[in-house]
Amino acid sequence: MTHDATPAATPDWILRIMREIDTLEFGEGFARMTEDTEMFFGTAHIRGAEAIKAFFVKIDEPLNITHDVLECWKADGVVFLRGEATMAKKTEPDHMVRAPFMHIYYLDDGQPLRIREIRITAGPLETDTVM
Repeated sequence: MTHDATPAATPDWILRIMREIDTLEFGEGFARMTEDTEMFFGTAHIRGAEAIKAFFVKIDEPLNITHDVLECWKADGVVFLRGEATMAKKTEPDHMVRAPFMHIYYLDDGQPLRIREIRITAGPLETDTVM
């Protein structure tokens, strides 16, 4: 079976997730996750909406960060997202770095739409700058 990915407008719910990660104010975007949602971020494996939120708070709270979506592609039940994050430590706001990222969202078939799994890669990154 072949699945073709096609370029698509970025869904509003994904833009909300990006804003919620940047602000750490979780709402409608993260509401698409359940306690069964799994996230793979590099080598980290996190399960459940609350644990995923806690993960983002841990890594992003010390940062000023903005995620910009550059392109979005869709295929049967999967959304591919490519973007760039601009970030700086809150203690060194003038030293900004940019890192590419890729998110892959695996969706369920139900309504409302729910996220079954997220796979995220980010970097390369000047880790000494933001960690």
